[in-house]
Amino acid sequence: MTLLSNRGLSLTDFSELTKFRLSVTVVISSIAGYFLAVDTVHCPTLFLLVIGGYAMVGASNVFNQVFEKDLDGLMERTMNRPLPRERIHPNTALLIGVVLTLIGIAALYIINIKTAFFASISIFLYACLYTPLKQKTSLSVFVGAFPGAIPFMLGWVAATNEFGIEPGVLFMVQFFWQFPHFWAIGWVMHDQYENAGFKMLPSGKPDQITAFQIVFYTFWTVLISLIPAFQYTGKLYLTLPAACLVGFLGVFFLYAGIQLMYLKTDKAARFLIRASIIYITGIQLVYVLDKFILQ
Repeated sequence: MTLLSNRGLSLTDFSELTKFRLSVTVVISSIAGYFLAVDTVHCPTLFLLVIGGYAMVGASNVFNQVFEKDLDGLMERTMNRPLPRERIHPNTALLIGVVLTLIGIAALYIINIKTAFFASISIFLYACLYTPLKQKTSLSVFVGAFPGAIPFMLGWVAATNEFGIEPGVLFMVQFFWQFPHFWAIGWVMHDQYENAGFKMLPSGKPDQITAFQIVFYTFWTVLISLIPAFQYTGKLYLTLPAACLVGFLGVFFLYAGIQLMYLKTDKAARFLIRASIIYITGIQLVYVLDKFILQ
């Protein structure tokens, strides 16, 4: 068997294999963390963070698709990916993942060893723990929240070569945010996930227990996002106007969660997915703008 299909590796297939849009949003999260830590942008460091960040996230996604190739073929959402459709040989995808990992580690190591270390931990947790656990227990979401929370704090570590309370808060914001976000996705995708054997929802099904936990974690996400307003988080803090904006976004996010708890419909879950994306993007933007404009 050949490593490549007869038509070769297309840019579209590479984009799907590395989940381009998802990887870009993760890189943007790292960039936001970087800007929060610096007063003057060092372009070479920022460039390496972008290249290394995309490579590491892309590698995680590649390994995930290699391991779940057969399962992806069972779900309408993923059945047209390159591996289930045999547009790319699994060995080729595995090689791409390894190369991306080496590129990512090298780029981030040039920045500093802590950045490379946290990124390496992220790819290990995602590919080696979160991915296999998805078929065994809904606690996989808890495990997956760790690598998912690293990018926001990674930018701060890249800028400062330090891990303290500031990147810790950034980590916690994105860690708690992932529960309502991915449980809302799990709600909408429940039938397809169940068909593939994935256990993603805390109660095992889209019910009141799951909806309550979504609201519970949404509340804690909003609360943690406001901690910098009290100025107990070192160099990371929010002015009053910025805190009000974060609070407004939080009310919107919490409303979407409560609406799902009362309606328990796929439409409400889709609204929550959009609200969660608006929330995390919005607060990162507010944090950065507050630092450079209002402080």
